[in-house]
Amino acid sequence: MNYLKINGGHGEGGGQIIRSAITLSCITKQPIHLENIRKNRKVVGLRPQHLSAIKIIQKITNAKVIGAEIGSTELKFIPGDVKSLDLIEDVGTAGSISLILQVLIPVVAISQKKLDLKIKGGTDVLWSPSIDYTQYVLREAYSRMGIKFSLELCKRGYYPKGGGEINLHVNSSSLKSISFTKRKTNSVKLICTFSKISIEKIKNEVKEIKQKLTKENFIVETEIKNEEAVDSGASILIYSIDEHSIIGIDALFDKKTQKFDLNIDEFIKNSVGIDGNLADMLVVTASLGHKKTIFRVKEISKHLETNLFVTSKITGCKYGIGKLTDGFEVIIEGVSNSSIK
Repeated sequence: MNYLKINGGHGEGGGQIIRSAITLSCITKQPIHLENIRKNRKVVGLRPQHLSAIKIIQKITNAKVIGAEIGSTELKFIPGDVKSLDLIEDVGTAGSISLILQVLIPVVAISQKKLDLKIKGGTDVLWSPSIDYTQYVLREAYSRMGIKFSLELCKRGYYPKGGGEINLHVNSSSLKSISFTKRKTNSVKLICTFSKISIEKIKNEVKEIKQKLTKENFIVETEIKNEEAVDSGASILIYSIDEHSIIGIDALFDKKTQKFDLNIDEFIKNSVGIDGNLADMLVVTASLGHKKTIFRVKEISKHLETNLFVTSKITGCKYGIGKLTDGFEVIIEGVSNSSIK
């Protein structure tokens, strides 16, 4: 078997390498051999949420997998043919649904298949995009790049018990190469959801955040929703969308500090094309487009740098990074892989 070896300890050495490598393996039909998985993390190797993504994508692609065990630092993944399926899955506890969707959606859509998925797990958990970020920010960006999916939130699931549930539908897609260059809108949407936390506390937090945004001349539309969950918790999403930009920031409510763990200045000072987290999520899709995708970011994170390296190694796409006065411009020249029908 002709495996492409990927060093899972490269750069930031986290879960993004796993997700990107498996996604691209399925789309390009390239068997991969991941080594040193999550080498730079406190707890090395595969974690339950990685195994959940691998298990589900294995069903969708009829893949052969060697080394898919908790704590494994080595994985061999041999993709098969992608199928249209109707699935019901349970991640267990608060494993991140959003991170799993980052693998499933591109594979199914770009492979010209369809997926209907009911999945249980964590919708709003640490070190992961909230389900609202996936719904309102990632979905908008993917839509402009030709990837169409719809998401129905059935129940919130906070750490540690999870118990959230969503319904996902993915359509077959035709990729487009686009540009995200500069934010020109001052209109902002703020969505806050909570469960088993004082509504007065939540309202005060939202009011304080809104005041900071208003002071910087943003026009803010707020929405506060009490959505019952197994655990107490709350999450907040702030985002702006215009013709040339999609910028979002999300955070969870910290029960110790009784505050949202939110760096609002990060959103206020970002006037370029996309936020740093979204940049990570668009690299795989951009690498497979027909033309050049251009996006501008405030900074080049270790995550983004690592993802660009791994993606270029698997697809052969070319990329460049240029310094701007207010950030960086990333150009990715897609390869329009010949295995994609």
